[in-house]
Amino acid sequence: MPELIQIIEKLGRRKIDFISLTENIDTASAGGRLVFHVLAAMAEFERCLIRERTCAGLQAARARGKRLGRRPSLNDTERQAACDAVVVEGEEALEVARRYGVHPRTLARYIERMR
Repeated sequence: MPELIQIIEKLGRRKIDFISLTENIDTASAGGRLVFHVLAAMAEFERCLIRERTCAGLQAARARGKRLGRRPSLNDTERQAACDAVVVEGEEALEVARRYGVHPRTLARYIERMR
């Protein structure tokens, strides 16, 4: 919201008025500026409410034991086998990553975590 108000103020300093045809807002008048600021404040309030609800929902999901985020590319068995192939057997990481269908960096992260 601060950026939106800043843009309208910059336009006003250049003698440019904002007129919204669909919401019937005209910043050329004091009443139009009031309506603009009230609507902008309401929009920011709604955005904050959505954020609070989202955070509360995520926290409730965690409390129920839900795992959030992207699913792992490999399960535990595949991950262990891929890491062993590189570390123990000395295979090329690029080949192992290609065989398991993951990016080489993903495989490198798995190996780093295993150590």
